[in-house]
Amino acid sequence: MPSIFTRIVEGEIPSYKVAEDDRFLAFLDINPLAEGHTLVVPKQEIDYLFDLPPDLLGDLMKFTQKVALAMDRVFDCERIGVSVIGLEVPHAHVHLIPIKGIFDMDFSQPKMNFTAEQFETVAQKIRENII
Repeated sequence: MPSIFTRIVEGEIPSYKVAEDDRFLAFLDINPLAEGHTLVVPKQEIDYLFDLPPDLLGDLMKFTQKVALAMDRVFDCERIGVSVIGLEVPHAHVHLIPIKGIFDMDFSQPKMNFTAEQFETVAQKIRENII
């Protein structure tokens, strides 16, 4: 059975896309820790990040960097935090989270709620800042 991320990649489940090319997709997390919390996935469904072929892993990180730099231009934060946990969805993915401190990356804290309009506005701001 395809992962939820594969279903998003294939368009079966809607998402707030931030960036996309032929091999990768970045979209907003619908259960974010912070405004702009973004997930970056390879379109190819591979469960574990370190099972990705080396060239795909390297290119994923390059794609992730472009998205993170755009996010850094949009949000008032100290850094764009990066996390790879990989237990919640069996599809390699990278979390990008605007943070002001280390505790902003605590996945046990309550998730934020945004309207569809707020999500789309944030996604558009990030898209507009990708170079």
